[in-house]
Amino acid sequence: MKEIDCRPECEGRRVAVAVARFNAEVTERLWTGCRDALETGGVADITRVNVPGAFELPLTCRWLAESERFDAVIALGAVVRGQTAHFDFISAECTRGLGQIALEARIPVAFGVLTPENAEQALERADPVRKNKGGEVALAALEMMALAEAIARG
Repeated sequence: MKEIDCRPECEGRRVAVAVARFNAEVTERLWTGCRDALETGGVADITRVNVPGAFELPLTCRWLAESERFDAVIALGAVVRGQTAHFDFISAECTRGLGQIALEARIPVAFGVLTPENAEQALERADPVRKNKGGEVALAALEMMALAEAIARG
């Protein structure tokens, strides 16, 4: 049995992070956790791209991936359930779109979009000190970047 090592070597790597401005109190916390994890992981070249909301994340991530300027792309957003069907439409299309981009892109595209039931859950999950979902998605992107390289090496 052969096992592939997925420990990232991040020196010289470039990561783009698309951050939705809608629900900024949540997405700024996601960004802080994500940025801190990337920096701790050794990524020195981090580009932040702001977008209006979660619905705009898939197209932005496609553009970033197709630019061939980055080794990984991360999408950060928050769609909080409300009293209308808007939550269902936006969260489903954002998820579908990012999933499609992740399958088609030649680089890792990481999903960091929260879909909590309420604002309290969103803030808890985004908090870099508590659940730190921004940090978790950054680590997943780094691991996938390393895995892709390891598979390519054989």
